[in-house]
This record gives sequence, structure tokens and C-alpha cells, in this order.
Amino acid sequence: MIAKHVPMRSLGKSDFAGLVNYVTDAQSKDHRLGQVQITNCDAVSVQDAITEVLATQHTNTRAKGDKTYHLIVSFRAGEQPSADTLRAIEERICAGLGYGEHQRVSAVHNDTDNLHIHIAINKIHPTRNTMHEPYYSHRALAELCTTLEHDYGLERDNHEPRQRGAEGRAADMERHAGVESLVGWIKRECLDEIKGAQSWQELHQVMRDNGLELRERANGLVIEAGDGTMVKASTLARDLSKPKLEARLGPFEASPERHTRTKAKRQYQKDPIRLRVNTVELYARYKAQQQTLTATRGQALEQARRRKDRLVEAAKRSGRLRRATIKVIGENGANKKLLYAQASKALRDEIQAINKQYQQDRQALYESHSRRTWADWLKKEATHGNAEALTALRAREAAQGLKGNTIQGRGDPRPGHAPVTDNITKKGTIIFRAGLTAVRDDGDKLQVSREATREGLQEALRLAMERYGSRITVNGTTQFQAQIIRAAVDSQLPITFADPALESRRLALLKKENTHERPDRTERADQRPAEHRGRAGRGAGGPGQRTAAHDDAARPVAIARAGIGRPGRGRADAAGVHAGAVHRKPDIGRIGRVPPPQSQHRLRTLSQLGVVRIAGGSEVLLPRDVPRHLEQQGTQPDHQLRRGISRPGTGVAAAPPGLTAADKYIAEREAKRSKGFDIPKHARYTAGDGALAFQGVRNIEGQALALLKRGDEVMVMPIDQATARRLSRIAVGEAVTITPKGSIKTSKGRSR
Repeated sequence: MIAKHVPMRSLGKSDFAGLVNYVTDAQSKDHRLGQVQITNCDAVSVQDAITEVLATQHTNTRAKGDKTYHLIVSFRAGEQPSADTLRAIEERICAGLGYGEHQRVSAVHNDTDNLHIHIAINKIHPTRNTMHEPYYSHRALAELCTTLEHDYGLERDNHEPRQRGAEGRAADMERHAGVESLVGWIKRECLDEIKGAQSWQELHQVMRDNGLELRERANGLVIEAGDGTMVKASTLARDLSKPKLEARLGPFEASPERHTRTKAKRQYQKDPIRLRVNTVELYARYKAQQQTLTATRGQALEQARRRKDRLVEAAKRSGRLRRATIKVIGENGANKKLLYAQASKALRDEIQAINKQYQQDRQALYESHSRRTWADWLKKEATHGNAEALTALRAREAAQGLKGNTIQGRGDPRPGHAPVTDNITKKGTIIFRAGLTAVRDDGDKLQVSREATREGLQEALRLAMERYGSRITVNGTTQFQAQIIRAAVDSQLPITFADPALESRRLALLKKENTHERPDRTERADQRPAEHRGRAGRGAGGPGQRTAAHDDAARPVAIARAGIGRPGRGRADAAGVHAGAVHRKPDIGRIGRVPPPQSQHRLRTLSQLGVVRIAGGSEVLLPRDVPRHLEQQGTQPDHQLRRGISRPGTGVAAAPPGLTAADKYIAEREAKRSKGFDIPKHARYTAGDGALAFQGVRNIEGQALALLKRGDEVMVMPIDQATARRLSRIAVGEAVTITPKGSIKTSKGRSR
């Protein structure tokens, strides 16, 4: 774990609101933003907390320094502490720096290879209004990190900075931009020759051979490259400072050939750092795009401006036509004045909308045509599907591969569906979306997030098989391995585990699932007591007898004893049940077999039967097509015969697909609302008082959902696709009503 303070280079950039908006911005990524926490503020939402902090900062008018403290806490690759651990670490670090009582907003980010926390702290105390600046914060942070690693069992890291000043900044540039720095180039190419020079003349000759120049600047020495890049000599090594060199070589002597050009053996250029692959063509393409970037952006901006001017002129022409029409109509002065005012307002609103759209287009053009570093350009190209750029990112020295709970495949890949890419890191790690789970792919193995769901683990196994092969290697904790085995059995994928122990457990569990015997369900009918046999042998549909539809109290016993109440446990010789009344279903299985997932907790046979009333008779159950002479044609499910079944280790009957999709969407919106997002409360649609306003249609896993706003709450209602297509023609905010039959009726009187 590493904690680092990020200072602002100017007071103009010390913007608490801008920092918090950045750290809490999801940037259209599902798995970038994690837990958001507001501390020591009375506000609940993020925007209210920003307002409160800015008000506190304005109470101190004497402080001239930076009033915002930006802290980053980063964990080693593969480490995924729990939410409680992250909260505790954040509190202890802030308290250790003296900010325990200060206002702050923190956010967890998951969009890089290292899980990290951004903490925006208000340096102004909320009650004393004094500004606190930690003393030697880098030492305090190093001690805090060491203690926290020991207390929470985290992987130990080196907290003492190995590089300081310009040397450290040069290393950061190489790591983040992917371009070789002058400091790094000299250290790799000619530092030993420079140190070995025994006179000023020899030292200047070494410099000329490498395209460098040593000269005085202020009270020290600098080394300048041919492109004008300079670095202090003492940054390369302490032995190259001016006092040390003069103590060894005598008083400084300038180069006699300073203004003459000599051919150098080698020369520094801002080229990419050496990778394990050839990137010459990619870098040439990158340089060409950077050179033409300004011209391309200017052309795009000019086109956007012309488009805006055409729209404004068209709006003005329409406004003039409207005013001319008002002039010729036979209305009195008061009405004409009102019509002129409405026309002016309409024109003003239309021009404002055009200008707003133009500003958005300009912002998008500046973002898409902005200058990028070499590593950022590779990331952008890889995001757009450039395989060469992705390979170059993965060939960087910083890309060490994924650690932690990982899945690796070997064999023949089986290409399947293309997963949705959420982000690509600078190390070439692709982050996929698998429901609520983040799956990372580094080109060799997959890593699953800590809070992985069963669906996420199944998706990870499917991706590993499709991308790398069906022979799976699992690394990680024992709990993770057990979850992977369970997911492999549930998904029924044609995979095998490389570890013999895991494979044997998978086969045993798979065999147990297919041939699971339950002793309490295997007794034969001839071994039951006589009263049970007699009760089971009674007719289930004869005249004058009560059926399950008539007697709810006898329903569980009658249905269970008849062998049709539990899926997969019916007997062909059940006495008193007519062969036509209980027709055979496919894949019923023998006694003791566990039913398939789609048949859990429901009446396998009765749920598909129609109920028809015949004049002069009672209700009967029809197993097949209803004859034409009956009152109602076709079979329909009788939901009154359904009942929830609770048994050890299981829940009640599953909800219909529409309500399941609605609950999933509601849970996602409520989760974001709890994190401080400005989202109204979402709930299932229920009949009640209050006007309803149409808010749009959403599609969740193929199920269409209508959003209806009642007061401050958004009601979610499942609808079919035909209704969704018709609702797409309704404007957002239009008033609607719900008929007793569940149809959506607009204000114009048309049901949808």
C-alpha cells in the first residue's frame, strides 16, 4: 500500500469542487466508481457537501496557501480489501495526518490495475477555522502505511521514495507517458562514461559524443540535449554536482567547442521506452496524428460553427415568417401583442438550445482532438479495437500480469459472444462487464473482483474457455476455488480443471447433482401405510368429488400423493389418476432426481393446464387442447393453483421475469442513489392516488420497463415490446393513467 499527497501547482487549481467532481465521476464506466463516503459534513449528497466545504473555506480569509489536500491511497495489484477495511484505512490515515475532524469526501476507483482511494480534504477546520498543514507528510504516510499493512494483512510495499525531485518526476513520466526521459536515457546510455572522465576536456568530449552539452547555470551545472531538454547534473548522481566535480577536476572549464557542431555517436530523442515488441510503425502514426491534430481540430470546429450558423438562420427565418403571419391575421391589439411575445420567446428558446448544443459539440471535439501522450494514445487506439496498440500496452515493463484470484485457460479457444468492454488500462488490462462483476483480462489470464456474483463467475469461466481454452487453471484463495467449482457445475460448461483435486471435486459434485438421492422421498407406494395408499388411490377428477381447485386445505395432500405436485417425482402407476389427466412431460426423470432450475418451486403439470367452466358441472382440469364446443378456447395457466414451496436450503417460488427485471433495475438505481447521486427513489408500480408522468422506457435483459413518475418517486412497470414501441412516441413528462386492466392510457385518450 502506498499513500501519496498530490500538491496543486498553482492556487488557481486548488478547487475543492473540481476535485470532488472528478473523483466522483463514473466517466460512463460501470466499474470505475466504487464506494463514495462523506465525512464530518451535515450534507447527505455530494453537491451539498461541496457547498458546505466551500462555505467553510471562505470563513478563513487570512490563509494564502492551498486550502485543499488531495491524497491518494493505492494498493498492490491484485489486492481487493473489503469495503469496511477501506473505510477503516481512510479514517486512520486522515487521523494520522491530523485531519480526523476535517471535512472530506473520498471515493474508491476500480478502473486501473491498482485499486486506489482518492481523498479530498478541507484543510480548514470546521469549527476553529484554522488551516492545518501536516509536517513532513511523506514520513508520516510511510509510517502509517507500514502499520496498516501489518494490522490488515496487506502485502508489504516500499514506502521510502527511491527517487527524489526531478529524478522521481522523470520516472513518473516514463511510467505514465511511455516516453523515454533525458534522465533515464543518460543513465542507460552514458552515465558510466561521464563518471569515468578524469579531466574537464575528457568530460566535454564524452558529452559531445552523446549529443550533450555541459554548461554553467546559476550556481550549478546543467546538461542540455540537442532538442533543448535540460537536467541538473546533480540529478543524475551526487558525484556530478559542481562542488564535487571541482573538488575532483579543479575549477570549472567551459567547453572550447561549444558553438561548433560535431557528429555524435548517439543522441537523445523523445522516443518510446523499449518494449518487447516493435512499435516503430505505431509511433510514426502517433507522431503524424499529433502534427496534424491542430489543423484537423480547426476544421472540425469550423464545420460545427457553420452548422450552428445555419440552424440559427433557419430559426430566425421561421420567426420572421411567424411574425408576418401574426401581422396579417385579423386580431385585436391585445391578442397580437400576446402572439408577438410568444413568437419572440419561442425564437429565443430555440436559439438558446442551438447554442447549448454547439457548446457541447465544441467540448466533444476538444476532447477527441486533444493532445495525448504515447501511452494514452495507445490506450485510446486499443479501446477502438487496435490489436497492435493493445499488444504494445501489454509489452510495457510495468505490465507484470494479474495476481490474486485468477483463472487461466489452455487448449483450443472457442470464440463466442463478444463481452462488453468497460475500460482498458495503460498496462493493457481489459475490464469486462459481467453483470455486477468486473472481470479483468491481461491477455494470459482473467481476474475476478472480490464481490463477484455467481453469474459473474460463470461469465468469467465462459470467457476463459472462449478466449484461451477449456483446460482451466485456478489460482487464489480456497473460498474462490470452491466458488469456481460451484459455478462450473451450475453453468454445465465443457471444461476441465488442470488441478486433479479440483477436477475430482467438480466431477463428484456434478455426479451428485445428476443422481442425487433423497432417502425421505424414495419410499415405494406399497411400503406406505394403508391409509396413505387408500388416500392416494382416490380419483382426482371423477364426478361429485372435490378437486384441488375446490379444496385448498386438501390440495397439498391430494396433489403430492397423486404424484404430480412435485416435479420429477410423479409415479406412472398412481392409483385413481387417469392417463389423459396427467400427460407425460419431457425430462421428468426418475424418483429422487433434482428438477431442472426452471422447474423449481412450481407445479410442473398443473401450471400448464386450463380451467374451463361447463354448464351444469364443476370445474375440471384439461391436460391438452380444449375442444371447439367448449365455452373458452385454448389452455391458460391457472395461477390460483400455484403456491410457494419452502424447503430447507431453498426459497419461495421465483418471481415472473418482468418483475425480476424491474427489481434488478430498481436495485441498481437505489444503489447509486445511496452513494449520493441525484436520483429519485425507484419502486415497483402500485395502484394509488396521484398523477402519473411518463419518464421513458428501459430494457433490462430483454424485458421492457416503463418508468412512471408519481410525485417524487419513479414507479417501474414491466411491459411487452409492442407497448414499448408505442410508448417511444410519447414525450417524456406527458401525463398518463393506468387502466384497471393494466394498460397505459395517454392524455389523448389512447391506451397503450
